[in-house]
Amino acid sequence: MPNWKELLEEVKAAGSTHDVVRRKYLQQLYEATGRNVILYYSGWLQKGDLQRQGIGGFSISDADKNGFMTAIHGMDRTKGLDLILHTPGGDAAATESLVGYLRDTNIRAIVPQIAMSAGTMIACACREILMGKHSSLGPIDPQIGGLAAHGVIEEFTNAQKEVASNHALGILWQPIIAKYSPTLIGECQKAIKWAETMVTEWLVTGMFKDEANPAEAAERVLNELGSHALTFSHARHISIDKAQTLGLKITALESDQKLQELVLTVHHACVQTLTETPALKIIENHMGVAFIPSLHTVTVGR
Repeated sequence: MPNWKELLEEVKAAGSTHDVVRRKYLQQLYEATGRNVILYYSGWLQKGDLQRQGIGGFSISDADKNGFMTAIHGMDRTKGLDLILHTPGGDAAATESLVGYLRDTNIRAIVPQIAMSAGTMIACACREILMGKHSSLGPIDPQIGGLAAHGVIEEFTNAQKEVASNHALGILWQPIIAKYSPTLIGECQKAIKWAETMVTEWLVTGMFKDEANPAEAAERVLNELGSHALTFSHARHISIDKAQTLGLKITALESDQKLQELVLTVHHACVQTLTETPALKIIENHMGVAFIPSLHTVTVGR
């Protein structure tokens, strides 16, 4: 029989009622597919008031590597991995690092609701993406300090053209351009090139590697998802139908009713956890191993 310390550890590992229910359905999803499962969920939609107060922890960051290391430890990678994504995106360097860490596994992304920006980039690094009519991807054009990198360059280019044709317009453009730091244009150009290079490589060597012309297929995706001029807003939602027209390898969740129900049950359980507990983010596998940053602490356990 367990002693006091062992019993206390068992209670902590079992977690709250939300943890018990969520893990139950994660396990059922694993049993139905035979594939490893890791969910990566952010509470940015449920805790937007905290974001407005300046509290972070909702976006993709280097801190997430600890969560994925915890969740993937001991997994049989030959079974493949279903990565359930629900995120607003985040840091490009952290995204590149996470993809590099996970990518030797046969991964398919599952997007029950939203995987925006860098979340879409991670999805593009997978072999295929499972989406429903309720799911959305997003543009992958880089943002710098809250500004669209493409938009900054576009505005600067317009200023150059207008002032070159009419010097008097320089008075109007001067206060606008003055808000830019001396290196901002170069930073924007590098950020765009970095994002395009990363996603192109992931698509060519992954999702499109069996295509007749992988580079051409990747370029078609980048021309739309990476173009601020075409998507108009970084917050633009890309539906399953639009993602399919771009050539991304998309499987509709509606094509497998049992799988769809299991995925949506896991999704609802995660949203309830993020709504009703202090959790900011959940990184968890089907074995109940979790890394859950909250308002005051980080819970790691099973």
